[in-house]
Amino acid sequence: MRHINIPVFIPHLGCPNNCVFCNQRTISGTSEFREEDVRGIIDSALSTVPEDSKVEIAFFGGSFTGIDRALMVRLLELADEYIDSGRVDTLRCSTRPDYIDDEILSILAAHHMTTVELGIQSTVDCVLAASRRGHTAEISRRACRAVKAAGMNLVGQMMTGLPGADEESEVRTARDICDMGADAARVYPTVVFRGTELEAMASDGRYSPLDWHTAAERTASVLDVFDRAGVPVIRVGLCASEGLVSPDSVAGGANHPAMGELAMGALFYRRETEAADAALASYGGSTDGKTMKIFVRRGGLSAAVGQKRCNICRLEEKYCRPGGINRILVLESCDLLGYNIKINIC
Repeated sequence: MRHINIPVFIPHLGCPNNCVFCNQRTISGTSEFREEDVRGIIDSALSTVPEDSKVEIAFFGGSFTGIDRALMVRLLELADEYIDSGRVDTLRCSTRPDYIDDEILSILAAHHMTTVELGIQSTVDCVLAASRRGHTAEISRRACRAVKAAGMNLVGQMMTGLPGADEESEVRTARDICDMGADAARVYPTVVFRGTELEAMASDGRYSPLDWHTAAERTASVLDVFDRAGVPVIRVGLCASEGLVSPDSVAGGANHPAMGELAMGALFYRRETEAADAALASYGGSTDGKTMKIFVRRGGLSAAVGQKRCNICRLEEKYCRPGGINRILVLESCDLLGYNIKINIC
């Protein structure tokens, strides 16, 4: 069954903070929210949904539970109409950890909310402070516990490349999100948008943005943590839109239309070399003229091969030589999951 999200963006309304990286006008593609437009957004999306789809209304924007309480309830009641009629199956929202408490969760539960996404971003307090998030790691932990106690699915959102962060702190954040009981995760390499404090910090040397290659490698380390913990990553990088790729909106950082594919490819390459080294070390005979077959999960072939076959080229350079491995093939297998690799030398 196909899963369809109907996103309803509610930018800025519930957020008094000014995180250094945030420009919700750019991220959501809109500068204002009109409540009267929501029904039309949902109806328009439903008109294109294939039959036998699981449909979910998603209130995005990052601070849904911080908007005016009456407005939040009206939006939930509108969504109830679609659920009660059977046209929509579930609801999700994204919000800040400091906008979650038992009262809010009881309201969400009364209106069919099944998934809460929390913008954790980091669990290292000095990184949160440098990013002006306005909350601590402990607040994130309490919010995660509360969401899970309410019986809802928890999605932990984190960022790589924030001010003050390094690979170690990002790996720690990923591990913490897993330990906090996340059912899924999203990972966003930091993009420097125009009009943000982060742009000013980059301009005067207080912040060094990650280039897309470094961002892909750092994000791969995070994906590795989630994969080994069995926590699916449902998104890497911001959704492509005209606003995101426009030179007028992006000043720098990890902005690449295939950022998710690059990060996944980087992790696949690490796993491929680990598996290949182990296979060659245990191989009993001569590898002269042999083919190394690398098996990956179904749907993982593109990332495993790498953008413009970069992983294949690197693997051939590393392993193919006179008197040894002759060629390398990457194939899919229905027996594998995540980034697991199986090697066959034949």
